[in-house]
This record gives sequence, structure tokens and C-alpha cells, in this order.
Amino acid sequence: MSELYDVIIIGGGSGGMSAGVYAARGKMKTLILEDKRNTGGQAATTSEMENYPGILEATGPQLMDMFRDHCNKFGVEFARGLVTDISIAEDGFIKTLKTNKGEEFQTKSIIIATGATPRILGIKGEAEFRGKGVSYCATCDADFYEELDVVVVGSGNTAVEESVFLTKFVNKVTMIVLHDQGILDADRTAQEQAFANDKIEFVWNSVVEEICGDELVDGVKLKNLKTGEITEMSTDGVFMFVGTVPKTEFVKELIELTPQGYVITNEKQETSVPGIFAAGDVTDKFLRQVVTAAGDGAVAAVAADRYIEEEESWRKSVAEFDGTAMVAFWNPLSKESLDVINELEVHCKDQPDQRVVTIDTYKSQNIANRFNVKEVPVVIRFDAGQEAKRVDVKDIAELETLY
Repeated sequence: MSELYDVIIIGGGSGGMSAGVYAARGKMKTLILEDKRNTGGQAATTSEMENYPGILEATGPQLMDMFRDHCNKFGVEFARGLVTDISIAEDGFIKTLKTNKGEEFQTKSIIIATGATPRILGIKGEAEFRGKGVSYCATCDADFYEELDVVVVGSGNTAVEESVFLTKFVNKVTMIVLHDQGILDADRTAQEQAFANDKIEFVWNSVVEEICGDELVDGVKLKNLKTGEITEMSTDGVFMFVGTVPKTEFVKELIELTPQGYVITNEKQETSVPGIFAAGDVTDKFLRQVVTAAGDGAVAAVAADRYIEEEESWRKSVAEFDGTAMVAFWNPLSKESLDVINELEVHCKDQPDQRVVTIDTYKSQNIANRFNVKEVPVVIRFDAGQEAKRVDVKDIAELETLY
């Protein structure tokens, strides 16, 4: 069993490393677990990085190297391992992660930043020729196709950006687009780049029906979606850029996911399980970019720090207190709450084995939710850490039932 971490971040992409910087800079003992040899995630396979603010000239790998250097500066620890299981202690605080190497790591909080993997369409020949002419990464494989002709499947931002990058190496890129002529899924700037590039051609209203070849890819069969006609096209390679699939298989029974498998989070990047957060492409979000993943990571790290502070304070003041704790749930806008707190403090003033603990329901939503506090004021009496009596206060005289 490892030492206890404040936060373990699963995934070393832009979201994970951003969380690492914020967590470690905040003096949290931080570990990033990555299942790959190199950190950086999908961004490390992106050739051009034109829309990350302040970075005018850098490739994806270069930017991710800078993220890693930033993590190192603040003392983030890194380890390799594929997380296969997460278990939570009975009190809900300490989490144990198990990896495919049989290792176990303990932590007070978790940030899931596992990202997503390229979507597999299941086209005939796709699996057979993967690595033999079928690729999902232009940065990784472009130089293998120098002066050759390649096909790109997809028409979103990634497909267009990678097609433009491929033209630096290949003879010609043919984009297979299922939409009508002139319609791409990419943003306007990316579309303009594609249409202005003499090395990029388009086949509209079509899909790849089959990837053909012997030992290596030598062609594709295309189906026209309007006529149903099947045609053959010679090509030396097929690059697939048709979206991604979130890497959430290991938590599908633990936290709430969308039907597509993305993690559902709130504005604090909290998941449905207290103490588990998520950031980046693995989450259900509108825009999946390096800059949005980095923002998610920052929010998740700060939220994790607040969660730990809240939980440790609860344990010290209530759960591990041998005496009687009068826990008053309140908010600053409720005068009744303030009156209740004053009354409790007067009562407990000369009682050395009693204390008043105040819980701001806005700042400590996890605690409030744990005890199903919807409205204030509510007072719960705990004896030696165990709930003994609850009063949803309508009249301050009701407090007498707690004493």
C-alpha cells in the first residue's frame, strides 16, 4: 500500500497536468497516474497549436512538455499504471485505486482526466490494416507517407487540422465527407484553410465502405449516400478522424455517466460521488480543446482542496469528537440561523464536553447533502460522532429538545 495522497489525478493530458500544477502549488500531495509511457494525452499528437492563448509558435508535444515542466517545478509525482478499480472507505473519505500492475494507491480525492480515444468505425479492413496503412494520428505517422496519396475520413476541426498538416508531407489528401458539397463540420477558420489548400481534395456525400489491400493499404471502396453507387479509389493510407470515445470503462459502475459514457460534472467539476472530480475530454462538455481541459483541471484541483478541507474539519470537530457536537446548518442570509447559533453558543458556553459546530450550507454542500439539509436552520446533535437528534427549527424553543 502506498502513502496517502491528497489527490491522485488519473491521466496526464492537458486537464490532468493543469490539475497537477494547481494542486501541487496549493501544497497538496499530488500524484498523476498515466497509463502511457509519455504524458500529454491527445494534445501530444497534435501538430499545430494555434488557438492556445499566448502560445504563438508551438506544436502539441512542445506545449505538453511545458505542462510537464510546470508540474515538475511544483513537485507533482508521476507514476505509470492503468487504473482498473476504485474502492471507497466506509466513511466515504479515503479512496483506494488499483492498477493493472497490482499496485494500490490511497488518496483523499481523485480527479479523473483520462480523456478519450479515437472512435473506431468498424469499417471492413479498419482493424486488419491498423498500423499497416490505417492511422489515427497524423503527427505520429505523417512522415511514413511522404510524397504519397492518403485519404482522411471525417470533416470536423481535428480532421481538417490534421489534413492541413499532412499536406506538408504527402502528395495529396482526399477528405471523404458525408455532407453535401461545401459543408464541413469544422469551424469557419479551419474550413477556409482546407478549401485554400491545393493539396486537399474532397469527395462529398460519401462514406468509406471498405479499406482494401494485401499486406498494406492500397485503396478504399466509397459509397455515395445519395445514389448508393460503390466506387474504388487508390490510396496509400487512411487517416481516421471521426470523433472520440471517453475512457470511462473503469468507473462506469461508480459514477454517473451520459449514455455516451462521458462523465457528468457540475460547475466545480464534481462527479456524482463526493471527493471524485473529472476534467477535460472525459467529461460531458460543449467544447473539447486543450484550453478548456486546462480550465477544468484548475477548477477540479481547487474544488478537491476545498473538499478535503471540509471533510477534515468535519472529522476533527464532529466525527472524532468524544463529546456532544451541536451542528447548526445555516447560511448568512438567514436571520433565524444566526439566532439559533447564538442560542446554542449560550447553552454550550459552560459545558466543556459540548461544542457548537456551524456548517454554511452554501460552502459545505457535501456535508449538507449528506444529511439531507434542504432548508435552514437545522440543528443535529452528535454524541461521540453519532447522530442522536435532529431538529428542523421552526421555533427557537424547539432547541430545548436537543439538550
